[in-house]
Amino acid sequence: MQSETAKGLLFAVGAYGCWGFVPLYFKAMDAIPEGEIFVHRILWSVLFTGLVLIPLGRWKNIWPHLCNLRTLLVLSAAAVFIAVNWIVFIWASNNDRLLDTSIGYYINPLINVLFGLLFLGEKLRRMQWVSVSLAAAAVLLQIITLGKLPVISLTLAFAFGFYGLMRKIVQVGALEGLFIETLLLLPPTLIYFCWFSDKLSFIEATGRPGFAVALMAAGPITSIPLLLFASGVSRLKYSTIGFIQYLAPSIVFLLAIFWFREPLVWQMAVTFALIWVALAIYSFDGLRRSRTLPLPPE
Repeated sequence: MQSETAKGLLFAVGAYGCWGFVPLYFKAMDAIPEGEIFVHRILWSVLFTGLVLIPLGRWKNIWPHLCNLRTLLVLSAAAVFIAVNWIVFIWASNNDRLLDTSIGYYINPLINVLFGLLFLGEKLRRMQWVSVSLAAAAVLLQIITLGKLPVISLTLAFAFGFYGLMRKIVQVGALEGLFIETLLLLPPTLIYFCWFSDKLSFIEATGRPGFAVALMAAGPITSIPLLLFASGVSRLKYSTIGFIQYLAPSIVFLLAIFWFREPLVWQMAVTFALIWVALAIYSFDGLRRSRTLPLPPE
């Protein structure tokens, strides 16, 4: 049991660590438009996950999901939400707005709590209400002091929250789900690439083999963290995953401040402080509850 927990920790830390450093990849790709980066992320993710399905013998799981109308509709909605999340994240990474993405992913766990209340009939405990209220106060403070809505942060948080909600209400494996979602997104992204883009990525890749390899790396860079996450979450308590998930936005926050030198204005610093307090309360409540719940039977 301890060895499985240790493996789960390695998988989960690897997943969130990868997600934390993903902006470095998109920064390296800033010579081409964000839309084309998104196209390559979809294209190579389809190919990569499709190839991974073969040795695992899980291709047989794809067709039943595609034939189930409810599953297909839910996964289509999930594909739309993850597409919004990816496009906004790529744009923010390439336009010096990493601090906004960090706030978004710090808020996301609290959005999930709120969605559980609104859509899944879950009840919020007192400490969870305090956490959600503090996060709302942080956003409101930023609106009042900066005079604008934190659109990037809220879009990322809500898009990923709705994506998680879609995946929660449909029983599809992480790998199969990612393959189907990216497969559904492939036709419109290819239409965009062929008829509406400048095809700068194709021009760059033609004369630079290294750049072509970097573009193809979008597939594993997108898929591997999700596979690590799926392996980790199956071996760990969800409360443990709750703590580890803050690793990714923390890495992004540090990269934004110390590597990319994004300015941290006092209003945003206060926003971060309030969200960190909210997350501390939320995590403490989750840990306390996990210790008081009876263990499941072996």
